[in-house]
Amino acid sequence: MPRPNPAQLACGSATVILSALVMLLVTQTRSGTGVTVVATAALALGLLVAVTVPVRRPADRSRPAAGSVPAQRGPARTGTGDAGSGQRVPQPSLRR
Repeated sequence: MPRPNPAQLACGSATVILSALVMLLVTQTRSGTGVTVVATAALALGLLVAVTVPVRRPADRSRPAAGSVPAQRGPARTGTGDAGSGQRVPQPSLRR
């Protein structure tokens, strides 16, 4: 499992604090068992939020921008089209 980034930690921590406060105010519990249940539920909710916060990934530099034409690498192949046409037939790429 990858380590969470600071934004994920901040969102998860804020969720734990705010959800615990709201649940304690709504339930008006005063017993130790009730507080433990609320704290456990708030911690589980905060962990769920921290794990599901979308992570911004660095841009992949190897992929061309949308709409741009990638530069051709290596010499052009000859003889891949019709025998007499002299035109190159594009081949499917295995790269993604």
